Amino acid sequence: MNILSALRQAETKLKKQADKVRQQLDAVRAAMKILGREVASSGKSIGRKKRSVSKAARAKMAKAQRERWAKIRAEKKKG
Repeated sequence: MNILSALRQAETKLKKQADKVRQQLDAVRAAMKILGREVASSGKSIGRKKRSVSKAARAKMAKAQRERWAKIRAEKKKG
């Protein structure tokens, strides 16, 4: 019976911890919601600047992808 009571104590302790974590998570979600509104209303975005790729780089990537697909199709025809 000692084991059972120890397990019950551990269960109640973990439930208390879980409740505390849920409260913290709710607080974080509320803060994110508020910040999301502020960002939307101010027109500024938070985070990294969007990266752009040059036309030459896009063409090179497209060519490489076409070659990969051609290789896959050729293997498919053989097998």
